Amino acid sequence: MSSSPELPGPLAALAPLLEHYGYAAVGLLVFLDNAAIPVPGQTVLILAAVYAGAGKLNLAGVIAVAVAAAFAGDCAGYLIGRSGGRALVHRFGRYVLLTPERLHRGEEFFARNGGKVVTMARFIDGLRQTNGIIAGITEMPWRGFLAFNALGAAIWTGVWAGAGYAAGDHIDQVYRESLRYQLYLLIAVGALVVALLVRHLVLPRLRR
Repeated sequence: MSSSPELPGPLAALAPLLEHYGYAAVGLLVFLDNAAIPVPGQTVLILAAVYAGAGKLNLAGVIAVAVAAAFAGDCAGYLIGRSGGRALVHRFGRYVLLTPERLHRGEEFFARNGGKVVTMARFIDGLRQTNGIIAGITEMPWRGFLAFNALGAAIWTGVWAGAGYAAGDHIDQVYRESLRYQLYLLIAVGALVVALLVRHLVLPRLRR
């Protein structure tokens, strides 16, 4: 097999884990990252793809493990949200300004846009970890969730595995660009959230 590729700091820190546990490390971290536990699942996916490009792992194996783990992680989040999330919102939601009325608005939003959210949420830190729980709390239909979850897992894995595999020795530049890209997405999502809050919470009060 080829020697290990040169890696930038954040990726190099995960290299020993991948060296020792290979596909198991990819599966575990990607699963947890999609099940509301903030671990570097996306980072280890990129690193595993770089290793595949260097001949140390099989790209098809990396993709298969990551897709399955991402899908299963989101399903776990959905079950958590569906089984106990609503009760927690009703009991503790007021402490974080999440009232039953706002939960109802969230349900209406998810009814209209849940498929898009579940499909694309993995590309945004924070939403990647929580979209399954949100889908469960808002009681998104199970069949629809499974379909969009599978689609999102495949797209997300394909994008980052493809980027890591193609990057090779240029992984440092690709990794930095991906962080910038995620920052832009986070800013855009933040602006959208603020706009929705103003529209649904502030404007109705001003009209009254």
